[in-house]
Amino acid sequence: MLQKNKGFFLLELLLSLSAWFMMCLFFMPIIINLNSQSKKLEIEKKSRQLVFQELEAQIIEGKLDNNYSVFQDGIEYKISWRDSVFSGAREVCVNVEETSFLSKTEICGMQE
Repeated sequence: MLQKNKGFFLLELLLSLSAWFMMCLFFMPIIINLNSQSKKLEIEKKSRQLVFQELEAQIIEGKLDNNYSVFQDGIEYKISWRDSVFSGAREVCVNVEETSFLSKTEICGMQE
């Protein structure tokens, strides 16, 4: 007669742990990719916000065209003014340099 067994067998425990390990191996690259895409979108959003603020300051305050940098969350946003090739007007550009974790980002805008 078989006795009632309370708990897991070692084989069942190893099987469930290996299933969890396989799921982690499958989902970890996806999570890393989503994290990097999220960071890139956050940088682009902040860059567009800085372009808008700079153009708004130019219109409202008549601010001089100064080149400067802004540091936020350990990222350097370089704000620069330059002449547009196509229309001859001045445009503002926000650059984020490429690092080992981030790709290069450049967002430009001009007054209409």
